[in-house]
Order: sequence, then structure tokens, then C-alpha cells
Amino acid sequence: MKILGISAFYHDSAAAYIENGEIIAAAQEERFTRKKHDPAFPTNAVNFCLQYGGVKLSDLDAIVFYDKPLLKMERLLETYYAFSPRGIRSFLTAIPVWLKEKMFLKRMLYEELFEIEKFDKKKVKLLFPEHHLSHAASAFYPSPFEDAAIMTLDGVGEWATASICHGKGKDISILKELKFPHSLGLLYSAFTYFLGFKVNSGEYKLMGLAPYGRHGSKEVEDYKKIIKDVLVDVKPDGSIWLNQDYFNYAAGLKMVFDDKWEQLFGFPVRKSETMLDQKHCDLGLAIQEITEDIVILMAEEARKITGSKNLVLAGGVALNCVANGKLQNSGVFKNIFIQPAAGDAGGALGAALAAYHIYFNQPREIDKEKADAMFGSYLGPEYSDLDVKLMAKKYDASYTHYRDFSELSKETARLLSEANVVGWFQGRMEFGPRALGGRSILGDPRNPEMQKKLNLKIKYREGFRPFAPSVLAEDVEEYFECKTESPYMLLVHGVQPGRRNAMPSNYEELPMMDKLYFLRSDLPSITHIDYSARIQTVHQETNPRYHEMIGDFKKLTGVGVVVNTSFNVRGEPIVCTPEDAYKCLMRTEMDYLVVGDFLFEKTKQPTWTETDNWKEEFVLD
Repeated sequence: MKILGISAFYHDSAAAYIENGEIIAAAQEERFTRKKHDPAFPTNAVNFCLQYGGVKLSDLDAIVFYDKPLLKMERLLETYYAFSPRGIRSFLTAIPVWLKEKMFLKRMLYEELFEIEKFDKKKVKLLFPEHHLSHAASAFYPSPFEDAAIMTLDGVGEWATASICHGKGKDISILKELKFPHSLGLLYSAFTYFLGFKVNSGEYKLMGLAPYGRHGSKEVEDYKKIIKDVLVDVKPDGSIWLNQDYFNYAAGLKMVFDDKWEQLFGFPVRKSETMLDQKHCDLGLAIQEITEDIVILMAEEARKITGSKNLVLAGGVALNCVANGKLQNSGVFKNIFIQPAAGDAGGALGAALAAYHIYFNQPREIDKEKADAMFGSYLGPEYSDLDVKLMAKKYDASYTHYRDFSELSKETARLLSEANVVGWFQGRMEFGPRALGGRSILGDPRNPEMQKKLNLKIKYREGFRPFAPSVLAEDVEEYFECKTESPYMLLVHGVQPGRRNAMPSNYEELPMMDKLYFLRSDLPSITHIDYSARIQTVHQETNPRYHEMIGDFKKLTGVGVVVNTSFNVRGEPIVCTPEDAYKCLMRTEMDYLVVGDFLFEKTKQPTWTETDNWKEEFVLD
């Protein structure tokens, strides 16, 4: 049975293809169009999935869209009616778009699909599961659990903003839902906006900013009290009620009422790229801690009503890896699996899996030999030696071709140990927002200057942003307070206490950037200011080349960890093709590029004459 899943028209459009329940291919449209969070119909991603699966649209049993457009239209209309006359300008602006994208979505889908290939509509079913069912399916079906509680948390789907479900075998039962306009995802996005970051993109920046807040300080506790007294009422089961007198997303054009929030917190909305002050950090920490508390309360409720010892997570809030780490440490559940493409992109995969197991009533088989069914999330395109040679010929690029990968692996490890920054492009591209050693930029975690170099000279982004460690799975407890696998970089845990440096007595009073550049451990470039790290465990089974190279780095340095950040510059999607990778090498101060079995040294390349104004094209996200 052949099924194509699609998510589109909001953000992070994607396509996924499954065959007899097995995940064959999945990719986000942004990787092909080079438009960050591209919401357009995923024509390129669909074409890739079909080509990789060796099928045509006419071969499919079903095409599945990740939500119900008419139910979403109902929510939009009812919301504007409930909040009228507030928001009439927004309503008049949006209604033509809604009518096209929601009321006539089925026709739009067929038009877009027919541009790819004409097929008989009567022979290929077009299905529409609910948004949060797609999220739930994306997490439960690839998980290794026969039985699990399922939590989905995001901004909003049709009506639901969060759900607790119970997965058993091939079946998913929806037990509780939180309804719009009350939403943990939208609450967090409101603070993302207020603190000067881009909604639906900058939430991870807010998460990275929060540790600069002063833990336990009067300022943070005061902010938390204001938030809970005025903005959000948190119930014992983790459900929340948001005071709509302060939020404008339901019927307006902005997340919040700026003037009311300024009165509430004593400062105005921060403008993008302006100076971050301690008050911004403290407020960021306040909402992060409240978010963590809500997630754990909801998890406790999920455990109570399902009785399961296993939990799976999806939805945009499930990308908050700090909350995930706290949840894991809480011990509410024995085992946790998080869908690596937890946001809307993963909805394409979940929609296809839901159709297979629920609509077509097909059995679910769990491979006990595998950690999960995501294949390390390496589900995107891969490229041959010929592709690399043709790219090199196009740019007259100089390279060394290694016939023996083990030699290239050792050379890469040596280059990293000598403070070089290396672009690492191997195998299939990752599905989801994290670079996992398929499309990564690497550095030496021991180097105290590496974080600064990567942020300012490679990524061209805010200096406070932390970097993640990739660690050999078998060595994770040597470096981190993490007793489980974390293959998808979705858990934050502490660096082992024995590796930490003591903080100076006046640490909390230091300016933000002085805190940043204090050497906190013997792995300074991956240790965040609260001694935490966003960990990726690297497994020989899913990424043998990356595992081998980190092993060679360990033999050379005694450390089985490298710095791993996504292969892109600020505001750019992660690279997809060898050409994307080479352009990134030449646009930045990266030192080397490894693509498959080829090594490109920056100093040996011809002068870069492209005038593509990429810093204007890829704006700060």
C-alpha cells in the first residue's frame, strides 16, 4: 500500500511517502526552494518522495492532507464572530485568502497535483485527518512502544491546541483536548514576539535566551507572578486559560496588545536585533519555567488517564528540548519518544501513517531490533560522486577525492582538532529542523573561541546562541547527565559536574556577554551558561560515517564529542545539495567542506565572484 502525506499552506510545508507502513522518504519544501519555512504547496518535496519511492501519483492508494480545512474555516469564522467588532480590518484582509486556501483547498490540491502528473481522482483517495491526529500519529507509529500516552502541543490546528491521546497497537484514542484560543504554543509565541524574535521561527531563540535570566531572583519570580496572575490561569491537569484582553492573535494582526504588555512588564516590545538587556533575559526565563511546569502537569495528567509508562510527543512545543529534558528528569514516564520533525512538517508523515493504520485498518509492526522507525530521520535526498564532480566542474572548484573513507574520516578529525570549522555533508538529508550529521557544520568543543567563531563568522547571528554537542552514543554518560539515547537533539541535560568550572561569586551580576564567554567546562563551546547542553547521541547503526569520524576525533584528542550546528547561515534553510553546501563554504569563513568522499579546502578555491546578496536574501529568522 502506497501513501503520500502532505502538509502545506501555513508554514514548513513538507511531503512524506510510506509504503506498507514503512517510511520511505520525507522532506520539507524549504530545502528545495531555499525559502525558510516555505508554506507553499510542496511540489519539489512531493517530486522527491515519488522519485525516491519509484512511484507515480497514479500508483498511490491515497494522498493525505494533514488537517481538515473546513473545520479550520469554521474556527476562523466563529472566532471573528465571537470577537466582533474587534479585528474587522484583519477579517476583511484575510477572508479572500481563507476562502481560497480553506474553502476550496481540495480543488487547490488537485490543481497542484495535476501540475506534477494527471491521474484518475476516483482511483486515488484524498483524505483529511485532523491536525492533532496527524501530530499524534507522527509520534506514536514510528515509536518503539506498543502502548503509549500521546501528547501533542502546538499553536493551533483546527480547534485543538493540545491533546492527550492513548496509542495501543494500531489504534489512537483522543482522550482530552485543549481548544483555541487557549494555547501553550501561542502563549510562548506571544513572548517570542514581545522579546523581539520572529513568531513561528524564533521560539528556539527564546529558549536559548532563557538561561541568561537570573534563576530564583526576585525579578524572575515577580515576572512569573504577573504572568500567572494576569495572563494565564494554569489548571492542575496542565490545561490553561489565557486572558484574551491581553492577546490579539485571535482576531488581530499581532500576537499581543503592545501597550498593555508594556504596562504589565514595564518595558516596550523589543525591536529585532536591538540590544538584549537583563530584563529580557529574566522575562524569557520566567515564561520558559512556566512552560516547563505546564508540560509536566499535562504529562502527569496523561500518565493518570492512560496508565501507560511510555510517552510520545509531537507538535511545535515538543521542540522545546529544555522542557523535554525537565520532563524526562521528572520521572513521570519511564520512556519518552519525541518525533524529530515535531512541527507542521511532521504532520505530513503523521497524516500518511494515520491513513494507513486508521483509515485502511492496517496492522502495526514494531521492529524490536530498532530504536524507532525513523531511520535516524535521514529521510531526504542523497547525492552521488558524479553529482559532486559536476558541481565542482561548474564552479571550477579544487578538491581531493578520497578512495578510502577511513582516510578522509581521520583527516577530518585532524582538521577539527586544529581549530578548523568543517562543513559536513553525508548521505541522506535530515527530516525535521535539526542537523544530525547529514548536513552539519562541525567544530572542536574544547576550543574556547569556537562558539564565538561559529556565531559571528559562519552563521552571522546573535552571539548568545548556544551550540549542540554530537557525542558517541556509547560515551554519553562520560560527558553529560543523560542516561538515555538522544538521537534527534531534542533533550537538554547537564554537563557532568566533574567537567564544570566553578563560577565566580559575582557571576549573576556580570553583563550578558561576559557570562557567555566565561569558560564553564572543559568543553566550553557546547556548554550553555547554565551548564546544560542540547545533546545528540550518534549511533553507528544509523549514521556510520559520522560515528566513525567522531571516533577518530576521540582517538586523536581523547574526547568523543564534536560541536554540531546546522549547515546554513542565518535565515537560510539547511543545505540540501552539494551546490548549496559549496555556496555556504564560499560565502562564510568556513575552513573546509567534506561532501561524501570529497574534501574542499577554502584557501584553494577560486575567488568567489557571485553577487547574490545573500545577507539580504536570508534575513534574520
